[in-house]
Amino acid sequence: MILLRIINQQRSQKLVTAKPLEMRYMGFHNTGSNEGLANEGQSEDSEPDLGGEESDSSEDEVAPRNTVGDVPLEWYRDEKHIGYDIAGKKLKKKEKQDKLDSFLANVDDSKNWRKIYDEYNDEEVELTKEETKLIRRVLKGKAPHGDFDPYAPYVDWFKWEDSKHPLSNAPEPKSRFIPSKWEAKKVLGLVRAIRKGLIKFDKPKEEPRFYMLWGDDASSSEKTGHLSYIPAPKPNLPGHEESYNPSLEYIPTQEEINSYQLMDEEDRPKFIPKRFTSLRSIPAYENAVKDSFERCLDLYLCPRVRKKRINIDPESLKPKLPSRKDLKPYPATCYLEYRGHKGAVMSISTEASGQWIASGSSDGTVRLWEVETCRCIKVWEFGEVVQYVAWNPLPELPILAVSVGQDVFLLNTGLGNEETQRKVKELLHVATSTVLDGSGNKVSAWNWLQDDKHEGIRLQHFKTVYSVEWHRKGDYFSTVMPAGDSKAILIHQLSKKFTQRHPFKLHGLPVSAVFHPTRSIFFVSTKKNVRVYDLLKQKLIKKLETGLREVSSISVHPAGDNVIVGSRDGKLCWFDMDLSSKPYKVLKCHPKDINNVAFHRSYPLFASCSDDCTAYVFHGMVYSDLNQNPLIVPLEILRGHASSNGRGVLDCKFHPRQPWLFTAGADSLIKLYCH
Repeated sequence: MILLRIINQQRSQKLVTAKPLEMRYMGFHNTGSNEGLANEGQSEDSEPDLGGEESDSSEDEVAPRNTVGDVPLEWYRDEKHIGYDIAGKKLKKKEKQDKLDSFLANVDDSKNWRKIYDEYNDEEVELTKEETKLIRRVLKGKAPHGDFDPYAPYVDWFKWEDSKHPLSNAPEPKSRFIPSKWEAKKVLGLVRAIRKGLIKFDKPKEEPRFYMLWGDDASSSEKTGHLSYIPAPKPNLPGHEESYNPSLEYIPTQEEINSYQLMDEEDRPKFIPKRFTSLRSIPAYENAVKDSFERCLDLYLCPRVRKKRINIDPESLKPKLPSRKDLKPYPATCYLEYRGHKGAVMSISTEASGQWIASGSSDGTVRLWEVETCRCIKVWEFGEVVQYVAWNPLPELPILAVSVGQDVFLLNTGLGNEETQRKVKELLHVATSTVLDGSGNKVSAWNWLQDDKHEGIRLQHFKTVYSVEWHRKGDYFSTVMPAGDSKAILIHQLSKKFTQRHPFKLHGLPVSAVFHPTRSIFFVSTKKNVRVYDLLKQKLIKKLETGLREVSSISVHPAGDNVIVGSRDGKLCWFDMDLSSKPYKVLKCHPKDINNVAFHRSYPLFASCSDDCTAYVFHGMVYSDLNQNPLIVPLEILRGHASSNGRGVLDCKFHPRQPWLFTAGADSLIKLYCH
């Protein structure tokens, strides 16, 4: 824009002197190359030859110019004219030449580099030699006009002759030579403060006469006062190998020197000791300049970081846990083995009194064992894999629920006196085979049928039943099936032979369902989350975010405020219901899938079993004080089961009264671990 203004100014001057106007424009685009500026005459002081630039009488007439000013040309893009002249007439656009023809014409024209396209007037103009020299001077950073002198002599505007007082002839004011009273008071106050010791001066620093040549720069009091100072690392001190006359034991043999050549450059020793008779015979060090240069790079270019080291005893970082001896009793040793199954033991369940234990296996049998003697007193044959067994929690109702395929069998174990057996037989008698749902309609998907073969009730489902859980009152139990709707979880009432669907919509495939031990609350675990429902109000209370890959099992603390969840990735999560919906603790204890987790009814113990053929026993104390968090301490790792088809310990249950743990393995064994 500066060049444009200079050229316009120069051409306007020519117009006043009645010379022909060569170019007047607001913006331009060069249609040729700029190499001609460099190929033009190299001498800047030579005057341009304007003899050939004289115009005849036909050039005195000035072509009509565009007078639109700073109006954007985009406004005339769709119009046939480009603007208006000084008389207000439209200036029509010229027909544009083909690009190929324009290119060929520019190649043949030797003066093409001087031509500039004027957008506002829609014409091509040619620069004169004088204008090219003006542009060349501006590009070089010089003044546009050659007759301008940037170093003209300074003209002093003031007359110094016969002038005694050049600026002012007024007399000196009195305030300039009278001492200031305010300054005197200020100085007096400072003197008194110094005498009283309120103002202390720094003592002059004494430079030490001697200093350690190889000392640490960090010990310097001057440099350590600056926070940003980081001392440079010192090179290692020379040893015996760097001596000019070292001992023979430091001088390598020729074989060792040859072996150095076969090493990598990083592993190769940088200095090979040599022996000289005197200091005079020592040659100059060939790598002196190189080593000095690398040392300078280390000092100036390599960044240094200040590392703060804290001396902390690692033992103090460990949590202070109580001793395992103080947490006894807990199961630690295998005491009994229950043998009899021919396949993997899928599930076990203990009777409320702790005298009996039931087990279901993949061989299609359910066995009833006496705990203390390992004696099998009864066997039920089903001919299909038994998925789950669950004993009624009431001691006066010795009823066993068994999940086999799509059926759930309620069996009479035959335990108890005559009055107990009479009550059990009344409960296990079905008068009709039709079932009504909550609205009174007949339902054919769930049928209560009398099973004379096993002397109990057969409850038919439309899909395979994975788990069966009893309510604390012993009259209700729930069944879980692999479905993503409300039909996946059913709640059954034994006394009325009544079945109803789960009244809530499920989000995901259910894994297990557990009743609250003291309240009317229902826990439903899917593969990702655990949902807590209130059965009386029929609403969702809380959603526990596990953050696990896939939930495998769930167990509720006897107090009801804490829940443990096992997963397929070997992690165990402890949830505090009063604290948060996030896990309070996440324990990574098993390298393989966790198959089941369980709480003890009376002791502060909980356990987990996995496919790695181990069962972990933990101490989990829940305090009545809400301000104190639960105490979780790992106690024992129980081993003894063998792996079969990649499966390990499939189920674990605590004894209801003793600190004992029952484990069921894929090796067809049931083990009892005691304290």
